[in-house]
Amino acid sequence: MFGSSKLYGANAYTKIGQETGVMAADPHKLIVMLFDGAIIAIGNAIQQMKNKEIASKGKSISHAISIIDNGLRASLDKEAGGDIAKNLDALYEYMSRELLLANAGNKEEKLIEVQTLLRDLKETWEAINPAPGIAAAAANKVPSTASYDPLQPKQIHAFEA
Repeated sequence: MFGSSKLYGANAYTKIGQETGVMAADPHKLIVMLFDGAIIAIGNAIQQMKNKEIASKGKSISHAISIIDNGLRASLDKEAGGDIAKNLDALYEYMSRELLLANAGNKEEKLIEVQTLLRDLKETWEAINPAPGIAAAAANKVPSTASYDPLQPKQIHAFEA
């Protein structure tokens, strides 16, 4: 009885921490978080497959597919990104298809393949991280030389009143 309420409370704090991380993250960090989420979901699915937890495995794979399709793939700008974005779109489509096949056929090797692809993409994405100050300034549309703290109250000037 009490154990489940403690678990619920811990999950609530975890969820708040994740939501706070998402709200505070710059666009580059958000993509890293999507990669992490999909990698973790696939890792869970591998473990659940080994434990013959079929329903949980399916849920974890569905979660990974959702992150890939509705997060990573949806964030691509195919016009501005050119061939790179189009190739990534095709790769994400391939990953989703392989995850579906892995789920239907209990193919651990397909899960590992997609997880490895995601890890490689994540490492590459992290390697191209713009300087933290530049990313934050771009996200907030503040010149990078200005010191800006979004948690501090905005200064009001006489002509704004």
